[in-house]
Amino acid sequence: MGSTRRVSRRAFALAALSTLAMTQGASAGPCRPRAATEMRGVWLATVDNRDWPSRPGLTAAEQRAELTALLDRAVRDRLNTVVFQVRPTADALWPSPYEPWSQVLTGTQGRAPGWDPLGTAVTEAHARGLELHAWFNPYRVALHADPTRLAASHPARKHPDWVVPYGGKLYYNPGLPEVRGFVEDAMLDAVAKYPVDAVHFDDYFYPYPVAGQTFDDDAAYDAYGGDFDSRAAWRRDNIDRLVRETAARIKKVRPGTRFGISPFGVWRNATTDERGSDTRAGVQTYDDLHADTRTWVRENWIDYIVPQVYWHIGFAAADYATLVAWWAEVAQGTKTRLHIGEALYKAGAAAQPAAWQDPVELSRHLTLAARYPQVRGHVFFAAQDAAKDPIGAMARVVADHYGQPAKPPR
Repeated sequence: MGSTRRVSRRAFALAALSTLAMTQGASAGPCRPRAATEMRGVWLATVDNRDWPSRPGLTAAEQRAELTALLDRAVRDRLNTVVFQVRPTADALWPSPYEPWSQVLTGTQGRAPGWDPLGTAVTEAHARGLELHAWFNPYRVALHADPTRLAASHPARKHPDWVVPYGGKLYYNPGLPEVRGFVEDAMLDAVAKYPVDAVHFDDYFYPYPVAGQTFDDDAAYDAYGGDFDSRAAWRRDNIDRLVRETAARIKKVRPGTRFGISPFGVWRNATTDERGSDTRAGVQTYDDLHADTRTWVRENWIDYIVPQVYWHIGFAAADYATLVAWWAEVAQGTKTRLHIGEALYKAGAAAQPAAWQDPVELSRHLTLAARYPQVRGHVFFAAQDAAKDPIGAMARVVADHYGQPAKPPR
């Protein structure tokens, strides 16, 4: 049965590619009219000042001007959604009673920037006809491993037993119920205060594996893992609980606000699980991040999913075509909307293979994905890459696929 499923998926993807080649030739133009409603999103990352603000310590007016310029760029590209990172490292881009102001604003964690970035982003996005999805990282505390560098008021300093150092960074322990409750409270504070269109999680649950290191959650497992056959099953249950509880609380706090997650693009390889994709990825979310992303879709726990399919068409270990076909099958018959995460940041990057030096590669992605009715749009990483567009890859996407505005699916 497993081999039959893998062959059918492979045939499904190859048929799409074959038809694409026959009908398109060198062109990447769409094979059918774009949907009247589809996700056209861009991630706006603030962690480590990745996209915004350009550096810490700008004035409030300078920060606001940079932010609105990125929103204006999204409008010019005929996008309809900005996924704005508002809690990058257990801190906040709004006045939060739970966590300190983010250091990406002033350079000093806990120092007020003199304005409200999230409140402004919601207002300015809506004024431009854009949706604003508030992007939270649930468990990452710091990009370093020194608790004394955190603001004195930081909950991680008040509750050092909540924190696990791993891979040179600090994380909250997902195995502690009090941690899960706290991070939900901290995130839902923003939902209660602002009319965000969605809550968005990225791909970090349990941290990505670091060779030779162990995530030390022994005490939590001893206390709470007794009902599980393995530590991995207990860890997956911890993340499942976070997802289900967050979804339920969003509905109570602000009905109509959606909940979406953008996981790493491979759930499991088919060599590990016959239900998995015909890939040879080095990371599998189910096994390594303890995130059962397939179940979240199949059980309709979330409103949308944006798998980060950050590889080119034909990449041997994780082919874009193979993964889009796999995710389309997973989403088939569910209420969870499927959007595809696109690696715009790779376009023209010197370290990337030849496929990413071709400005048409991303446009070909949209052409291929359009053959699957389950795919209801795309989200591009990330805002500065869209603004700079070094080889014109985003411009090609817009020219080929975004000739007219579209509303996001609801």
